[in-house]
Amino acid sequence: MPLLPSNRGGESWGPALNVTQGRVPDAPDEVPFTWRTESDTPAPEKLHPVDDSLKADDALRRVRKGEFLLYRGDFHNARQLLGAMGRRLPTPRHAGSPLEAFRAERRARAIEHETLGRIVVELDASYKLALKRAPDVSVGCKQAWGKTTDARTVVPLKTLLGLVGAAEWRKKGLDVPGLTRKLTPHYGVYLPTRTDYVELLRRLGDVKGTTCFDIGTGTGVLALLLLQKGATSVIGTDIDPRAVACAEENAKFFKVAERFTVEERPLFPKGRADLVVCNPPWVPEPPKNRVDRAVFDEGSQMLKAFLDGLPKHLNPGGRGALIISNLAELLGLREPGFLEVEFEKCLLKVVGRFDMTAKHGKAKDASDPLHAARSKEVTTLYVLQVA
Repeated sequence: MPLLPSNRGGESWGPALNVTQGRVPDAPDEVPFTWRTESDTPAPEKLHPVDDSLKADDALRRVRKGEFLLYRGDFHNARQLLGAMGRRLPTPRHAGSPLEAFRAERRARAIEHETLGRIVVELDASYKLALKRAPDVSVGCKQAWGKTTDARTVVPLKTLLGLVGAAEWRKKGLDVPGLTRKLTPHYGVYLPTRTDYVELLRRLGDVKGTTCFDIGTGTGVLALLLLQKGATSVIGTDIDPRAVACAEENAKFFKVAERFTVEERPLFPKGRADLVVCNPPWVPEPPKNRVDRAVFDEGSQMLKAFLDGLPKHLNPGGRGALIISNLAELLGLREPGFLEVEFEKCLLKVVGRFDMTAKHGKAKDASDPLHAARSKEVTTLYVLQVA
């Protein structure tokens, strides 16, 4: 049952939202449906219905042949199938340098995504998942995708589980040290669970009465902390509309919307500020999917552009605050001294530096493939001024 491509467009940034017309298995007529994925995986050319009788070994054999398996059975059995398939995937050997271990780990994650992403499920026009014992996934779907007019949605089960988990985070909120209320994260927006980044911001000293820019604002967490410390106003920017919506919602929830505005744009807003903060992606590698962009910055493009543009967006005597991990250097992805060279090139001087050793769980997990590097990870706040 081939799927016939339509002329309808998809998302404007990053991995596309593929919209395809075709016949859903067992449907009496052709009905439009939407293929949704966070990566650039193309829409399936054919869907193969399967049920609870499918075994993990058979599923692996079929997906490795290129099949997309449309699961129709019990929701909990579907989750168990994904887990069983994942456990059967080869575990990479991490002998050699930290860089070799990193490359092996990324290849393993890519294989996992490609393999498990071929177990797909179907949602109706109201985002109802028609599997036995299935939870209500409609809230998470509407939060991530908005309303739908399509008769069907086909999505990898692994992606759908991520949506459900994100909806729970959004419902209960996230405690962040220094914030007076819980932060509300959105699906696809980086979750600031690493406290070293927010704790370092406290080392900036007095920010009362300052105007600020927050570049790559994400959830808006740094902007909210600055406002609580007495900043007059913050303009946040982000290239992802999901992040913009998330930060705007948090601005309203914290009752600072008149002082915290968010713009969908790369890097800097117009004008200058007393303080410009940025916590850029810290791994200079290409992102594999839309969510990856919060962590991966191919060729350090965003980092370099931030430093290059910073002098032009600071008021006289203003400061830049760059918060970044040294994990890239530890992995061999970036040469030691890279930042110092960039600072000099961009006519910036370091007027303050504060370091904090990594506190996240992987830094202490000896079984983690990248433990040798992560155990030495340090996050640094560089306070910068025009030289």
